[in-house]
Amino acid sequence: MKIKCNTSELSRACQNVQRTVSGKSTIPALEGILIDAAENNLSLTGYDLEVGSTAKIEAEVGEAGKIVLNARNLCDILKMAPEDIVTIECDERNISKIKSGDTEYSLIGTSAEDYPDLPVVNKATSFTIELELLKDMIKKTIFSVSTSERNPVHTGVKFDIGEGKIVLVAVDGARLAIRREEIAFALESESENKTADFVVPAKTLGEILKLSGDEDSQIVVYIGDRHIVFKYRDYEIISRLLEGKFIDYKAAIPMTHSTRVIVPTRSLIECIERTSLIITDRSSPVRCVIENGIMKFSSVTAVGTASDKLAADIEGNNIEIGFNNRFMLDALKVCDEEEIKIEMGSSNQPIIITPLEGDSFFFLILPIRI
Repeated sequence: MKIKCNTSELSRACQNVQRTVSGKSTIPALEGILIDAAENNLSLTGYDLEVGSTAKIEAEVGEAGKIVLNARNLCDILKMAPEDIVTIECDERNISKIKSGDTEYSLIGTSAEDYPDLPVVNKATSFTIELELLKDMIKKTIFSVSTSERNPVHTGVKFDIGEGKIVLVAVDGARLAIRREEIAFALESESENKTADFVVPAKTLGEILKLSGDEDSQIVVYIGDRHIVFKYRDYEIISRLLEGKFIDYKAAIPMTHSTRVIVPTRSLIECIERTSLIITDRSSPVRCVIENGIMKFSSVTAVGTASDKLAADIEGNNIEIGFNNRFMLDALKVCDEEEIKIEMGSSNQPIIITPLEGDSFFFLILPIRI
């Protein structure tokens, strides 16, 4: 293999695919990036057997070929390369010479034959969505994904598409996050079915959040039977889908409430953060008393005590309730509304957070006994 290409383009592509390279693996090739040179194009692949990614860039290909090079070494070399152009030459012993200006490296590579194939995804079903919208929907749900492997399907975010809406849902047993959006697109499918539901691992969606683009940038999503592909420009992320029975989240939503609070989002975050400074473990709740137009917060731990209060627009019954400070802050910090609405039924019923108008997001947090 012999190629010449722009150093910064190759470095950027390598940085992208490096995120899906296995850190440590019983298959040494998975700790590297697969480089495939053919027809004036360079294809790069990273894969950890769960999530894979590919990137393509233009290159002068003097001799086609494939090689696997250690991802960390390759990325470090390209970041420090002194010139705008880099050349890579590989011989039959898988020894690669990387040269940029007067700087030259020799890396021992691995045969491309040792690199596992990426899953083949049937791309018959797809939809296109604005990248920034998808990232916002992920950001407003991914924090509620379960980290327990007892029910693996809950370690991902559920997508429900159809009837003019796209809905993302995440749950971890103590909280629930829902993000809804009216959609102008139709699901492209070779079948007559124009709806889809599937669960994407949180790790995969974390890669989507790292993508950057213009306001109008779009991403295409291809849905297979067991895998999914997110295609953005010349970059693709390939992932398995999670299998199993996802919780019936609609049944978990309370239909009534006895107390409603409208409060400035930023002020509420700061109040809870101040009250949480002495909390050193997850079991210590923040206590909230809502009465007479005031939300009073307090916490008591082995370190000491803290208290604060905040004026709010309150309707309904007085209430005293405890909650996990981190769960509450996770939800509040992704709210991009100046004010939010909080509803509760009683001290042992869930706390519901929504926008003042509409249903674009919905956060549910179970209380803690106080």
